Amino acid sequence: MDALLRLAADPDAWAALATLIAMEVVLGLDNLVFIALLSNRIAERRRGLARKLGLSLALVFRLALLASASWVVHFTEPLITAPGHSFSIRDLLLLAGGLFLVWKATTEIHHRVDPDDEGDDKKPAAPLGLIAGLIQIIMIDIVFSVDSIITAVGMTEYFPIMVVAVVVAVGVMMVAVGPLAAFIHRNPTVLMLALSFLLMIGMTLIADGFGFHIERGYIYAAMFFSSVVETLNVLARRKPRRPT
Repeated sequence: MDALLRLAADPDAWAALATLIAMEVVLGLDNLVFIALLSNRIAERRRGLARKLGLSLALVFRLALLASASWVVHFTEPLITAPGHSFSIRDLLLLAGGLFLVWKATTEIHHRVDPDDEGDDKKPAAPLGLIAGLIQIIMIDIVFSVDSIITAVGMTEYFPIMVVAVVVAVGVMMVAVGPLAAFIHRNPTVLMLALSFLLMIGMTLIADGFGFHIERGYIYAAMFFSSVVETLNVLARRKPRRPT
């Protein structure tokens, strides 16, 4: 208790907490977009449950990895060696997660743009089951949890600060995922943009897995700019046209 009180009175600790919360929220954007998209495929009466369970699982993974932080840092040590490159556990997880996101985004885009799938004799795609959705969410949660915790461990040595930052970041995601999913559902072009984001994030994870690091700031700047442009398009479509 005394240690916690001393930590609370340390201005550097508060600065570290604020910085880490911001970092965790930003790193959670990828996960948030994926959960928002995937939950929209689940039956409407179960979407809220899927989002809450998915983000609760993300929190459980992060706290479990934090509890074994000294073990997690070894995820960056070489595990297997291929010609010209060594792969760590983190690299393999990034590769698996990236390939999954590329497959998922490509499949969803194909489903929406292929006219052969929209014939009169074709039945609409069945809603995604809750269990199937949660399994996919868990797969991506694991990938993003590892990167999130490695970042937290590298930024501060204080365990309470890491725990608070992770809990606050997941709490922000829980508040934001519902409105984000509803906005995507109401705007089909935003849905395509979000799928493109997933495709880009998947390729970035694959590049990271092979040792080619792409600054996340560039990725998030591109996502932000594209989102602003699409928001302007949505507003323009809603504005009634003046008669000529």
